[in-house]
Amino acid sequence: MRLILNENTSAYYNLACEEYMATHYDEDIFMMWTSVPSILIGRHQNTYSEINVEYVEANKIPVVRRRSGGGTVFCDRGNMNFTFIESNPSDYTDFEKFTKPILKYLRFLGVPAVFSGRNDMTIEGKKFSGNAQYRIKSKVIHHGTLLFDSSLSDLTKALTPRKEKFQDKAIKSAASRVTNISNHLSQGPLTILEFKQGLYDFIAKNFEGFTYYPISKEDHEGIINLVQSKYETWDWNFGKSPKYSYRHCQKFSGGLIEIGLNVNKGLIGEISIQGDFFGYEPIENIESMLIGVKHDKQALTEVLEHIDLYPYMGKIMVEELVSVICQG
Repeated sequence: MRLILNENTSAYYNLACEEYMATHYDEDIFMMWTSVPSILIGRHQNTYSEINVEYVEANKIPVVRRRSGGGTVFCDRGNMNFTFIESNPSDYTDFEKFTKPILKYLRFLGVPAVFSGRNDMTIEGKKFSGNAQYRIKSKVIHHGTLLFDSSLSDLTKALTPRKEKFQDKAIKSAASRVTNISNHLSQGPLTILEFKQGLYDFIAKNFEGFTYYPISKEDHEGIINLVQSKYETWDWNFGKSPKYSYRHCQKFSGGLIEIGLNVNKGLIGEISIQGDFFGYEPIENIESMLIGVKHDKQALTEVLEHIDLYPYMGKIMVEELVSVICQG
């Protein structure tokens, strides 16, 4: 088994690294990584309905879609992520198998952790790890989170969307009671770096042919190319959201605006702009201009900022209209 030494703290980079390693190396792989505060969206989820857009934008939190299914995950430097890449597994859906070495290490530290349900690890009924998998040809990529000393208040704020605005069939994240591993250590306190090194050492003792492998310059360049072409793009992170409908209304000094949207592949397919604002030109002209535009603040602003809205919506400002179309 090859242990990848990866110190990068970009979620875009780390997810790209998983995919790159799975497609460029034949050996089984284990990797651990942390990220600056970031949100990882499941493969089949509607990004907008999973996050608190206002909080995420105000705090400049990266949002990146995984290739695996499952729910949304908040990562920060207090959250350790782990990845197993295995060739020709006997069972592609055996989540528990990949958690066993993690659980053994935690029990060695005196933490009463168990595998729970379909894909979680818990301590005294509280979740500290969610796990997910995806396939690339004959390989399975299994990754999971380990909440060690994460800011749980930031997690709650970042993942508290206004779901009543959305109607879709996308996979929804389930609310769970969560806890940090550091709260349950019976053998004395550890830093997250000490925890990480201890898990590396523990894994090394339990797998034959274990070798450390630092990411090479060639690997790094390939991973960066994958980041730029896929993982940090709007098309991947937002445009891959399943079809959804969206409604929102908001009151401004210039009047009430009520928006209804149908969105497909991240693009506005239908839009209805209603309200008690004053205008003398048909609002349908504005609606037609927005068909095919990304459901995204920047894209909408680029279209609308060149238009005089006054004949259509009176004293409603462009930024106000955009804010209602994109969650306020």
